[in-house]
Amino acid sequence: MTMVTLGLAGAIGHDPAAALFVDGKLVAAIEEERLIRRKHAKDEMPYHAARQCLRIAGLKASDVTHVAIPFAPISLFSRARWHYAYRHWYAPDRAIDSIFNGNRRYRRYIRDLKGLLEKLHIPFEQIELCPVKHLLAHASSGYHMSENGKKTAIFVLDSKGEYANMFFGYGENGKIHKLKVFNNPDSLCGMYAALTDYLGFEILDGEFKVMGIAPFGDPNKYDLSELAYFDGKKFRVNNKLITTIGLRRYKAKSKGHYFSRKLVEKLGPRRAGNLFEDPYVHYAAAIQKLYEDIAVGLVVHYLEEVMEESGRLVIAGTGAMNIRLNQRLTALPQVKELIVHPACGDPGTAIGAAAYTVRQAGKQIEHLESVSLGPSFKCSDCIEACENHRDKPQWEFLDDPYGKAVELLDEGQLVAWFRGRMEFGPRALGNRSILANPTKKGIIESINKQVKFREHWRPFSPSMLDTVADEFLPGKYQDEFMCRSAPVSAKWQEKYPVVVFRDGTMRAQVVREKTSPDFYHLLQRFQEKTGHGLLINATLCRPGEALVCSPEDAVNMFMGADLDYMILENLLVTKRPESDSW
Repeated sequence: MTMVTLGLAGAIGHDPAAALFVDGKLVAAIEEERLIRRKHAKDEMPYHAARQCLRIAGLKASDVTHVAIPFAPISLFSRARWHYAYRHWYAPDRAIDSIFNGNRRYRRYIRDLKGLLEKLHIPFEQIELCPVKHLLAHASSGYHMSENGKKTAIFVLDSKGEYANMFFGYGENGKIHKLKVFNNPDSLCGMYAALTDYLGFEILDGEFKVMGIAPFGDPNKYDLSELAYFDGKKFRVNNKLITTIGLRRYKAKSKGHYFSRKLVEKLGPRRAGNLFEDPYVHYAAAIQKLYEDIAVGLVVHYLEEVMEESGRLVIAGTGAMNIRLNQRLTALPQVKELIVHPACGDPGTAIGAAAYTVRQAGKQIEHLESVSLGPSFKCSDCIEACENHRDKPQWEFLDDPYGKAVELLDEGQLVAWFRGRMEFGPRALGNRSILANPTKKGIIESINKQVKFREHWRPFSPSMLDTVADEFLPGKYQDEFMCRSAPVSAKWQEKYPVVVFRDGTMRAQVVREKTSPDFYHLLQRFQEKTGHGLLINATLCRPGEALVCSPEDAVNMFMGADLDYMILENLLVTKRPESDSW
């Protein structure tokens, strides 16, 4: 009997997603935010994502045999619940609740899940429900999707699951073994999130900005070590200052923050003005360094022997989205191969929970070589989207969309590029992208002025052919999914300064013909015409929006931005000239 496993993420209130395995093959994965057009899709279940996955696979709801969820009940006898109670003694209502009612969120989620399955017409009684602990789902998303027979060290760095937030272990022969787990509130991601909040950004999106501003500050100017105790193997946050709950939380305008009033007394008022001002830019640098130092120290302490044996390290969880940490881990002498799951945040747990369930059933899982796992569309869909839009964009059919795109890029134009299946995960990897020529003067200003409106200190990332990657990046830093930063030689920093960070690194996508044939062909054609085998690659969306999914989304985005050209499958879409009449 065919095993059809539907993985559903979103148990912790944000980033719902669905993934579908048929036996050991991942055939579809989609984030709900892309379909409902609301970033992070908070407090939603992955209804539309699950329906779309089934549609892509050509399956009916009744074909689903297993439903895997990245959230599981935690025993009363687990250390996690008692640790939470002990560390939150100052909030007795929360402490007592964790002991006597510690699975309340799981029970609530199961109720919501039953409602979702009923809405999807998946009979709850006929499927096998497979709860997988949240961090174990993260671990599986990295390990089981890249398993190669070698013993593999596993590091999961997350904000929170049921109670756990850091996992150290290893995978061997398809089994995941635990060495050490840290539980809330002792969260390394929580520490970073608290400073993100203090520095005036929203948690979930602001961490990227803190990481981006860090190279502009002096990490040694202010000592933030009081935020956490770390002696090389033990880690504990100072929850008098950060990751606070209840009455300890700093409140302003009726909003509770992720830090305490004591932190404000020590560091000064929460940032409201220019981030480049002293001390805030230096705080950003200091928290990034502290985060990296502690994470690397813990990895070496708990996983050094495993890494020395095989040279393989998997990292997953929301904290693995920090590309500078991933660079530090790549540089470890024990690490020969760092595997970062491309959807290492919570949407990826839909894949992880399902992969864990499939592997537990004894089935081998095909490696994850591409994240082009979403829906695709026909030219007729694209024509309909143009004709149905109220502003009636102009379109023409192209015999050679690659040649037209290269012509426009060589002229210095920005090109919205929409072709093939939508990507899964936070990065645009050549199917839903805004592309630009990195050699054109003022191109970053054009991208920001016309569509992205980013802070001036945030560079854009390149996508490059694998045939030129060796000239840019040391071998073990090359990555197909833009999951790590890498040091760049002085020669290439001078040649392509617009894609290099202030500290001489870049976050690059190495494009291979086997896994991304369509985008590879475009880059090849661009290299043939210009001599440059790389392009700037930004997500096809406006600020604060989810990556576009459908032709309708793309046309709406295009018409609402100051872009002039879009390749929509085999169509060239442009805007009608403005009328001179009143």
